[in-house]
Amino acid sequence: MLNPMFSRRVLLLLAIERLERPSVPALMADLGWPRRTIQDIIKALPGFGVELEFVEDGVRHNDGYYQIQNWGGIDRHWAKTQEVALNASL
Repeated sequence: MLNPMFSRRVLLLLAIERLERPSVPALMADLGWPRRTIQDIIKALPGFGVELEFVEDGVRHNDGYYQIQNWGGIDRHWAKTQEVALNASL
């Protein structure tokens, strides 16, 4: 059984990679999770060695989206093959 907290982090990374412009609102719509959950997970990802970049793309300071620079300690290929199991653990 996978840990739900770990699963959420990996599923968020998969969504960031899958979406064309993975902003917080786009991630909320894709995953169906609350804003605060997504923001908390984004803050926690560096603890796994994950490197995210926020690409500003708009007139306001917070307009933009996320890009993964490094998956850190999470195996990207494993994550892709385990997406069903990750979702089932939530």
